[in-house]
Amino acid sequence: MRLVSYDDGQVGYLAGDQVIPLPARTMRDVIASWSAGKLPVPDREAGIPLRDVRLRVPVADPSKIIAAPVNYRDHQAEMSTDSQVGALGFFLKAPSSLLDPGGTIQLPYHDRRFDQEGELALVIGRTARQVSEQDALSCVFGYTGLLDITMRGGEDRSTRKSFDTFTPMGPVLSTADEFGDPGDAELRCWVSGDLRQKASTRDLIWGVARLVSYASSVTTLYPGDVISTGTPAGVGPLIAGDTIRLELSGLGLDLTVQVAADHTIASPTSGHNRGPVPPPAPPRAG
Repeated sequence: MRLVSYDDGQVGYLAGDQVIPLPARTMRDVIASWSAGKLPVPDREAGIPLRDVRLRVPVADPSKIIAAPVNYRDHQAEMSTDSQVGALGFFLKAPSSLLDPGGTIQLPYHDRRFDQEGELALVIGRTARQVSEQDALSCVFGYTGLLDITMRGGEDRSTRKSFDTFTPMGPVLSTADEFGDPGDAELRCWVSGDLRQKASTRDLIWGVARLVSYASSVTTLYPGDVISTGTPAGVGPLIAGDTIRLELSGLGLDLTVQVAADHTIASPTSGHNRGPVPPPAPPRAG
C-alpha cells in the first residue's frame, strides 16, 4: 500500500487520485496492525479526491529520528571530508523539526548558510534491539521521502539540523512490500526548478539493512521511529522564496515545500566558517 496521513491525522491509501480511508485513527495504529500480521481493511466505497485533503507527515510523533551522516561517496567528495558513516555512526534530529508536505521551511538566521539534502527514509514497524543485518529489513514497515535541511558550520549536527521545520517528510509512506528493493531506488531533488541531486541508493555506503542493524545495536528502535539514509552530492544553499521538490521512485507523489525567512536574527553561536567546507553554491537560473 501507498499510505498517507491527512487532515487531522486520519490514514488512507492512494488509489489513483483518490484517498481510500482506513479504519485506523493514526498511522501508528496501522503500523501496530502490520506488526500483528494484519493490515486494516479499507472501505473501498469511501474514496476522497486527493485534491480535497491536506497531506500530513506520515508519522507525526516518532520517538526519534536517526540520520546517517556522509553515506554517499560523492557527497563525501563534495564535502572534502575523510569521515563517512562507518566512522561517524549516526546523529539524532529532534522530532519537533518535522514539517508537513506543502509546508514552509523557516530559515532562522540571516548570517548563516542553509542547504537542502534529499534522502530516502524508512519507518520502523516493530520493536528492534540488537537485530542482525540479515533480519533488519523485516523490521521496516515502509519508506518515505525526507529533506534534511542543514545549517552549515561547526556546531554539532543535531543542533544544525533540528530547527523547527527542518525535517519535511512524506507525503507517501509506501509499505515495504510495495516499495521494493530499498537498495535500488532513484532519487532526484530540485530547488526552484534546478535539478541539484540525482542518485541511486545503490551508491549508499551503508545500505538500509546495515543502518537498521547498527542503529539497533546502540538504541532500541520502536514502531514509528524514522531512519534517514543520508544525502548524495548536490547540496546547495537555500534562500527565501525557493521551492524544494524531492522525488523518490516507489512513492508516486513528490515531497514539495517552500522556503521563507520571515523572522531571521543573527546566529548566536560561533560555528560560522567552521566544520566541513560545503561545495560552492550552484548557479541559479535567471
